[in-house]
Amino acid sequence: MPDLLLELFSEEIPARMQGQAAEDLRRLVTNALVERGLVYEGAASFATPRRLALHIAGLPPRQPDLREERKGPRVGAPDAAIQGFLKSAGLATLEEATIQKDPKKGEFYVAVIERPGADTIDLLGEIIPETIRSFPWPKSMRWGESSTRPDALRWVRPLHSILATFGPETETPEIVRFSVDGIESGNKTFGHRFMAPQAIEVRRFDDYVPALERAKVVLDAARRRDIILHDARNLATAQGLELIEDAALLEEVAGLVEWPVALMGSFDEAFLSIPPEVIRATIRVNQKCFVLKRHDGTLANRFILVSNIEASDHGETIVAGNQRVIAARLSDAKFFYETDLKTRLENLLPKLEKIVFHEKLGTQSERVNRVEALARELAPLVGADPEKAARAAKLAKADLVTEMVGEFPELQGLMGRYYASAQGEDASVAAACEEHWKPVGPSDRVPSDPVSVAVALADKIDTLVGFWAIDEKPTGSKDPYALRRAALGVIRLILENRLQLRLLPQFDGAFLLADSAIAKAGKQTGPTLDNRSPDLLSFFIDRLKVYLRDRGARYDLIDAALGAQLAGEGEQREQDDLVMITSKVDALSKFLDTDDGRNLLAGFRRAVNILKIEEKKDGAGAYDAPHAPNLRIEPQEHTLAAAVARAREETAERLNREDFEGAMRMLAKLRAPVDAFFDDVTVNAENKDLRLNRLRLLNELRKAMLGVADFGKVAGEGAA
Repeated sequence: MPDLLLELFSEEIPARMQGQAAEDLRRLVTNALVERGLVYEGAASFATPRRLALHIAGLPPRQPDLREERKGPRVGAPDAAIQGFLKSAGLATLEEATIQKDPKKGEFYVAVIERPGADTIDLLGEIIPETIRSFPWPKSMRWGESSTRPDALRWVRPLHSILATFGPETETPEIVRFSVDGIESGNKTFGHRFMAPQAIEVRRFDDYVPALERAKVVLDAARRRDIILHDARNLATAQGLELIEDAALLEEVAGLVEWPVALMGSFDEAFLSIPPEVIRATIRVNQKCFVLKRHDGTLANRFILVSNIEASDHGETIVAGNQRVIAARLSDAKFFYETDLKTRLENLLPKLEKIVFHEKLGTQSERVNRVEALARELAPLVGADPEKAARAAKLAKADLVTEMVGEFPELQGLMGRYYASAQGEDASVAAACEEHWKPVGPSDRVPSDPVSVAVALADKIDTLVGFWAIDEKPTGSKDPYALRRAALGVIRLILENRLQLRLLPQFDGAFLLADSAIAKAGKQTGPTLDNRSPDLLSFFIDRLKVYLRDRGARYDLIDAALGAQLAGEGEQREQDDLVMITSKVDALSKFLDTDDGRNLLAGFRRAVNILKIEEKKDGAGAYDAPHAPNLRIEPQEHTLAAAVARAREETAERLNREDFEGAMRMLAKLRAPVDAFFDDVTVNAENKDLRLNRLRLLNELRKAMLGVADFGKVAGEGAA
């Protein structure tokens, strides 16, 4: 079957756009083909700095013929209905329609629409230009003499040529003929800009890829990445060094070259006195080069650059040029670092007064004061020294106004640690200056030092509470202040450090501080204190559900654990201890994986279903009164009543100790009495007193189990 080869050749496409552009090209063209009834065997797209390419294999040579029967109005229908039917079906008169009979609906008109399929190559001539004109580039431009026309083509960079061929393997393929903004499609492409710029005539994908290789172009981005990584590792190994691998940089560099050539350069060892992260950031950001390390983990004064050409001097000139630029950049970095070291962090704090954190929440300096107060309060709860936590919170933002962070914002926090250590701060204080930002994302490391934990919690809670106080909450997919990420950071800090920490009191205290800042800024506060902390807690619980679900926990078990009710009442417990919640979810999961757990759950559902049915007759709350022991006439009733009373007492005792697995074991003792009760006792007895007493006993069973978890929220067949 025929294949399609399409290439859009242009000036350099930004590396960050290439992967998505290749995917968009494949998606747009294949979707358009499928909409026209053309099914293909496979499709693959590619991107280099100067081209997007698409190969679609196994396309039919022709669109299938279309035959469609379109039902119309009844015979004798109003003229307006008739005319609408003729227009929609493309018929000139009713004589072109047929009449069908329906035993129930009578006679009605039917239009038989037959449309012969078009040649695939003709359809491609429509699809590809439409795709090019509507291509979803994040940024695009017009160029040339036609750029002033409103209908002029927009492309990421000037588009120079279009290659489009279609045909089977056994024949010379045809050119898919079309024109876009004066650019005629053809069967030619071009090789490397410098090493093989001549036009290349190609027929199909199988000779297109090797032709590009001969012209010094590696089409597949994954292969370019492999070449860079392999050659960089070999160069490092040859010098007894190791490559510091960087996936994001590798992706970017592979998008900057069509013919990757790895070369090694060096810089003055004197620059190794700068923190290694600074050297790496300087070389990475400014020159897109990789750095190397010795086997002991220390940074080496070597780097790997990736050239786009095979130079006649084996890259000596290219390396020398990069060395000069890197030396200048490192000289600047060294100056920034040494300048910063001359000023103590606390002496930089007045500069934070000039930086507005948010117009309704004051300056960074005022925020530092709030975080310092929160960290001092949190410190004893997480096992940290309050004075050290307060000191770390006070200094943690100071590096924002340093020369180094001004040049490399990604080093904020890290530089604070270096500067704090250099001025003799306690090791925990210095570490907290860096770690108070963490964890930044789901894969980031979680601090474990108590001082770092206290400051990180204070920083994130202040952020969340502050924006909650001014009613700037996340909505839908919008979260401009990254509050979901901040909440996830708090959740991970608490759970991964196993902190028994109640959130509501911390929120209350933080809201008082935020209200003071809002009042000072002359802005109106949000809802009352009583409403805001529970509302923020609900947001945390939603994030906790996502966090646990991503780690394999069943969503229904999270809801069941959160839905436990106070014994004998319909009131839910306060659920602001995240470690307690997750422990209960784990215990509930283990319990329901046992035979006792599964069978007891079935008994609970049976009891609840009976109670729901009977409550519709007798009214809600009809069985809330305790059952009467003197009305128990069957041995199974006595056994169940005793088991329920014992379970209620034993589970309450273990819940108070937060021994959730123990509470589940106590519930497991109910299984046999519940099974026996339902096997041998008729709940809806003819005697009204017996019936009422048995329903009250089942209600006590329901309450006893709901005191541990809301088993009604556990998913499964027959769930109540």
